[in-house]
Amino acid sequence: MAAGDSALITGLTGQDGSFLAELLLEKGYRVTGVVRGGQRSLGASEHLRGSVQTVVGDLLAPPSLREAIERVRPSEIYHLAAPSFIPASWERPGETFAAIAGSAAAILEAVRDIDPSTRVFAPASGAIFGDAPESPQREQTPCRPDTPYAIAKLAGHQLVGAMRERYGLHASSGITYNHESERRPEQFVTRRVTRGAAAIALGLEEELTLGSLEAVRDWSFAGDIVHGAWMMLQQERADDFILASGVGRTVAQFAQVAFACVELEAERYVRVDRALARPVEATPNVGDPSKARAQLGWQPEVSFEQLVERMVRADLQLLQQRAGRS
Repeated sequence: MAAGDSALITGLTGQDGSFLAELLLEKGYRVTGVVRGGQRSLGASEHLRGSVQTVVGDLLAPPSLREAIERVRPSEIYHLAAPSFIPASWERPGETFAAIAGSAAAILEAVRDIDPSTRVFAPASGAIFGDAPESPQREQTPCRPDTPYAIAKLAGHQLVGAMRERYGLHASSGITYNHESERRPEQFVTRRVTRGAAAIALGLEEELTLGSLEAVRDWSFAGDIVHGAWMMLQQERADDFILASGVGRTVAQFAQVAFACVELEAERYVRVDRALARPVEATPNVGDPSKARAQLGWQPEVSFEQLVERMVRADLQLLQQRAGRS
């Protein structure tokens, strides 16, 4: 990073945006986050209020994104904002596509027109591979997306490559797999598990109900993933990289580690409700990060066990605080 570099982050209020903002501030960037008009809370980045600037923009209003880029004139853009709860994408597929692919197109077009030297990171998702022909998946693995979310992510991913090829933009797509932290919203299965383990350990609940325990995911720490995103924009040539742990684990394994953190056995407290289960993929959704490790020197610093433990400890603290206020 050169002195005086600035970064524009969409999704500042979310898990990834908060970790990225912390990283960039530590490195001396001037950080500006895109927020909706009238939005007062900075969400997961609330603790950074006073250290980051904000600018108004909306994923479903492309002109507002262009205006934000015009105003900030950043040296780097991290386009992290997107609907991320995959089942919900079936409810509003058109809006999902516009928010993901449409916003990516608007940002890339604005960069081309305003300052082509601006570097852009846009996250794709391991979901773009869908029913993949191989596991783990590599950057060259054929994509077979099977949800509106995944289809929109693939469109954005391909657009990044097309704009890079045609206009020479320094635009990179990070194919990220599941990445978690204590800042993950509670509707996601990982937070449901860690919160459940904490609640049971504190005597607040008696059991945890989940869907399929056999589902396989490739889990990493969100802070490690955004560090990989930053590393991608420091390269001389833009390219696409898979950011993942490279190890698939089941929901049952996640639960076992989480309950072990509070000295309990998951099998005694976890109940399966098949009505909550999504179909288990025939091919495990696991990424091969070999390219990122070889070319970027990217290496996750937080292990799976450390990730789960920090999530459980945070939920214990949160529930204890809530109980103290009641």
